[in-house]
Amino acid sequence: MSDFPGININTGLDERTDTKLREPEMYRVILLNDHYTTMDFVVEVIRSIFHKSAGEATKIMLDVHKKGKGLVGTYPLDIASTKVWQVQEKARERDFPLECILENF
Repeated sequence: MSDFPGININTGLDERTDTKLREPEMYRVILLNDHYTTMDFVVEVIRSIFHKSAGEATKIMLDVHKKGKGLVGTYPLDIASTKVWQVQEKARERDFPLECILENF
């Protein structure tokens, strides 16, 4: 019974909702080679932003140098976007043209 005469608050609608959780889309974060950014700076970026070990960072840097690009991680969009922005900011601060991109897979 409603406190308001003439108003029926029982709508007959089923208020249950079925929520299906799904994994977020993942994105690859990739560093691209250029002819100006130093190898030491690339390793520094990989270690500081992506928290890779010295060995992992060196391997990825060599991929960037020899293959033209190197995969530094796979993340949900918000994290991947933040990491790309961090790389771009760090490169800009040091006057390097290092590029970092996202790839959806």
